[in-house]
Amino acid sequence: MKAVNITLAFNGHAEAAFNFYKSVFGGEFIHLQRLKEIPAPHQLSAEEGEKILHVALPVAGQVLAGMDIPYGRPESITGTNFMITLDTESEKETQRLYEALSDGGFVMMPLEHQFWGAYFGMFTDKFGIQWMVSYVK
Repeated sequence: MKAVNITLAFNGHAEAAFNFYKSVFGGEFIHLQRLKEIPAPHQLSAEEGEKILHVALPVAGQVLAGMDIPYGRPESITGTNFMITLDTESEKETQRLYEALSDGGFVMMPLEHQFWGAYFGMFTDKFGIQWMVSYVK
């Protein structure tokens, strides 16, 4: 196996979400393609054509990918069956990522030193994606 990467599905706000993630993690998109780039004979409205077919952002040696659900397919339902976990290299990095990603979201577990030895927090970002950030010395 070469890698396991995460692809997040959105209902029309993949571009906003990934611009936000890019502002938090830094770096540049390694891929950004819109639905209008699918070869003919697909008939798309101008609005539909601007949606994201595929976007990819490198994060810590992995790739976080995303897409918008095309018209006619079942909408993405924000779920509670997964979380993205960020294992950080310092408390400072943990604090920065926690504050940036949780801004405008819902905090489930404030960032604190935990009994198992981690500096840990858990939240849902403003796009409905669940995150855990953790630093263990």
